Amino acid sequence: MITVPRGLILSLAALFSAYHVILALYSLGVPASPVPPLIAILLYAVATTMSLWPTSPARMSLWLGFFNVAVCIAVPLLVGSQLDGSVPDNGYATWYVAAVGTLMTITATRRRATLAWVGVAFLVAHTVVWAGAGALASMGVIGSVVWVVVAVMLARALAKAGRDARQYGLAEREATEWQAAQEAHLYERQVRLAQTIRLAAPMLRHIIAAGGALSEGQRQECRYLEAAIRDEIRGRRLLNEAVRREVMSARRRGATVTLLDEGGIDDLVGTDLEVVLNTLADAMAGTSASTIIARTAADGSGTAVTVVGLNSPDPRLSALGQDSDEEVDLWLEIPRAHHALGVAGATTRRH
Repeated sequence: MITVPRGLILSLAALFSAYHVILALYSLGVPASPVPPLIAILLYAVATTMSLWPTSPARMSLWLGFFNVAVCIAVPLLVGSQLDGSVPDNGYATWYVAAVGTLMTITATRRRATLAWVGVAFLVAHTVVWAGAGALASMGVIGSVVWVVVAVMLARALAKAGRDARQYGLAEREATEWQAAQEAHLYERQVRLAQTIRLAAPMLRHIIAAGGALSEGQRQECRYLEAAIRDEIRGRRLLNEAVRREVMSARRRGATVTLLDEGGIDDLVGTDLEVVLNTLADAMAGTSASTIIARTAADGSGTAVTVVGLNSPDPRLSALGQDSDEEVDLWLEIPRAHHALGVAGATTRRH
């Protein structure tokens, strides 16, 4: 995209406006009195300077727009009061026609189109009343109106182009994010599929070789593998080699293990994640609970993972009709920060 420096545009507009001031000063001998034209020149210079101030925002302030309109009303009245409208040609003394057109063009360019129309409309009306409709062409009023029309059209076109560019940029970002999400899902599926194949392939080959005739121990091993594959889906980032090893060890001794990753540790990477997972593996290795549940904490919490270990109630007490609650063998909250791991959670036993 080709862009034009704002300073260059302001400089050209300032030079063009200064040209009108030079013409006005050059023609001061034509008006009956030079005082009103000098006041008009001063007003025009002030309005132009404020309208072209380098640090001003792109959209002109409302008060400045009204001031420009007031100047465009005052300048023709001041200069025209010292000229004879019936004269076919007042020469450069009618400099105010181009000056008003220039000031209103600047106003339109700075997104005050309505006020620009008001300014040139007064110029047209004043010229018709002061010198007649035929003077609209000879004095250059039509050219000033055309400048404003072009400025309004360009301002609207640039505004639309800016909106379209922002929309295209937003659409591009959304498309990029969607593509990244799809690539992440594809990578996740590939990782999970590779892990599943690594776990299940040896047993599947054995089943094929044995023709489906498996011993009870082998059938139980298949159940362990099925649970491990389920962990890869539901546990996701709660798994590393240490956790997988301890989960399988707990299941082999008869425990029920549930891993639930709900996205609470998606922001943990590298060493931070490994510390949390190794702490989880150590906690599972140190408990004899018959039911172990590990679950990620909510986003924004200081806790990364919560681990609960429960022991089943005593069947003898249940047979006698006595209530027996589950015993809490393990309750551990693993924090997200390294320095807090030394005081992370506590083991609670209840009988």
